[in-house]
Amino acid sequence: MDVDRATVPGQGTVHHLLTRSGARFALVAGSDGSKHVLVYDRVRDEPVQSIALEPDEADQFAELLHSAPIPDRVARLERLMDQLTGERSRS
Repeated sequence: MDVDRATVPGQGTVHHLLTRSGARFALVAGSDGSKHVLVYDRVRDEPVQSIALEPDEADQFAELLHSAPIPDRVARLERLMDQLTGERSRS
């Protein structure tokens, strides 16, 4: 995926994303903490839809996009820490 990031002075940051299949969308992270997902069609440069996300919705959406849920990642980190501390105590 190609990602192009731009700062909009006084407004926030916009991340334009282009998938391998040619789908275009953007994430606007406002300086006030707001989040919007902009959906584009393949022809026009103006978004065809803007989806405003509340903070908890943005968190849920981000969690869904992770390749592994947070509890799974935490459990993996705990296992790695146990392995590291076990190796240190044997030395």
